[in-house]
Amino acid sequence: MIVSNEKTQLAPRDDVRVRVGGDGALGNMAQEALEQYFQTLNGHKPEELYDLVIGEVEKPLFKAVLGYTGGNQSLAATILGINRGTLRKKLRRHGLLD
Repeated sequence: MIVSNEKTQLAPRDDVRVRVGGDGALGNMAQEALEQYFQTLNGHKPEELYDLVIGEVEKPLFKAVLGYTGGNQSLAATILGINRGTLRKKLRRHGLLD
């Protein structure tokens, strides 16, 4: 099955992904946000940055993918490249399960 939208197409094989329209726009936005974050530290040393970044992006990622799939968790898990059980665990952690 091919799942597509304006930005990404997933080919029939799971290991083949084609990016459409942009040269790492999401990565560029993340880098800009991190540079702004570093500028606001006022000399303080950042700590646990990985957990901070994951905590900031994981919930909106899941919300966007679930919106895209109409709430279909199996399809969302496939798109995310994780198994459905892992997705459900993370959804529960973020308060996204009914």
